[in-house]
Amino acid sequence: MTDAPPAASVEKFRDWRFGLFVHWGLYSLPARHEWVKNRERLTDEDYQPYFDHFEPDLYDPTKWARAAREAGMKYAVLTTKHHEGFCLWDSEVSDYTVAHTAWGAGKDLVRQFVDACRAEGLGVGFYHSLIDWHHPEFPIDVVHPQRYDEEAQAKAAGRDVQVYADYLHAQTRELLTNYGPIDIMWFDFSYPNRNREDGLPGPGNGKGRDEWRSVELMAMVRELQPDILINDRLDIPGDFVTPEQYQPDGPMQRDGVPVLWEACQTLNGSWGYDRDNLDWKSPETLVKMLVDSVSKDGNLLLNVGPTGRGEFDPRALATLSSIGEWMRLHERSIRGARPAEGHVAPVDCRFTQKGDRLYLHLFSWPMGHIHLQGLAGKVKYAQLLNDASEIKRIVNNPHQQAQNTTMGGVASDTLTLKLPIQKPNVLVPVIELFL
Repeated sequence: MTDAPPAASVEKFRDWRFGLFVHWGLYSLPARHEWVKNRERLTDEDYQPYFDHFEPDLYDPTKWARAAREAGMKYAVLTTKHHEGFCLWDSEVSDYTVAHTAWGAGKDLVRQFVDACRAEGLGVGFYHSLIDWHHPEFPIDVVHPQRYDEEAQAKAAGRDVQVYADYLHAQTRELLTNYGPIDIMWFDFSYPNRNREDGLPGPGNGKGRDEWRSVELMAMVRELQPDILINDRLDIPGDFVTPEQYQPDGPMQRDGVPVLWEACQTLNGSWGYDRDNLDWKSPETLVKMLVDSVSKDGNLLLNVGPTGRGEFDPRALATLSSIGEWMRLHERSIRGARPAEGHVAPVDCRFTQKGDRLYLHLFSWPMGHIHLQGLAGKVKYAQLLNDASEIKRIVNNPHQQAQNTTMGGVASDTLTLKLPIQKPNVLVPVIELFL
């Protein structure tokens, strides 16, 4: 449907492997999830106090970008506008922007973010919502906050989604014209043919390629930024697919063909700042998710929702710091790594590979030994990656019978590694195998 992106952009994306997602907007003030306007069916009037009191006086994107880099991330994606419609830059086609708040007169938070990321050597991506619950021409539909408000629906009966699409295209053009080269355009989201969840009559079917004019929109993005990568949420195929809040069971495919992919995940179940959500994932779980993604030829985009004052929550910073310490010691098993084609990892382990080095990530620590099928005679050295301490290799005799402490019955093509009893003091131990 559209031309593919340059191969160099694809390989850069695959080399990065780990990125920061930032969801930030007016919803950071109620601090009850980024869909609070939808969930609580708030009107524009109900929501106005958050616009009136948006005052992120502690916003310092250099701290955000530094935290990302120190966590081992190589790119960052910012929500320029989420479904609520509020824009983090001074859009020429809207007054519902940070530049029109009492605090933010003339400010462009997107510009500051882009500059900070580039200073830290991070790739830059823009998230932009296809949905807009504030725009006067966006129809009241199946996901709109006023989907149950018959009076509001009657007043909105004449809205024209194509007038809104003009606005969507104009804002996308601004974002891809005013900030230099952008690496990723992350649209969100399409929902064609979706009906109201309660089955009652009312504004029903959702929106997709026809409402967004997706083919035209994607062509404009390609024209403005020829090296950019575009995600898959325009209701037409994109450059990469975006599993959200789950880990795929294997390398992702479209119609049987392998496809570039990136899992997007939260720290605690909410994308925006959610003060009382305590469902935080442990750093160990998050590192395992990163390793799992890379082992299946995917990336991990990990989200932080800054507070209403513009800071990362201390719990988020602590988590990023823990991941960063693991990445400091184990980065070469992740950065630029690919799946280990032809090698089957043992149970509860993951392989990645870079050149002639194979990386065995142990999600649980076995007692004494681990057996690697098909690797007998193919490994010339083995070491723990965290401290470069040798791991002894055992050559198995397939005719040896097991007796007391003598190992036996191991297949001739299996390499056995002798492990220390104590698990290394890292979130996920990695053994580096030199093929």
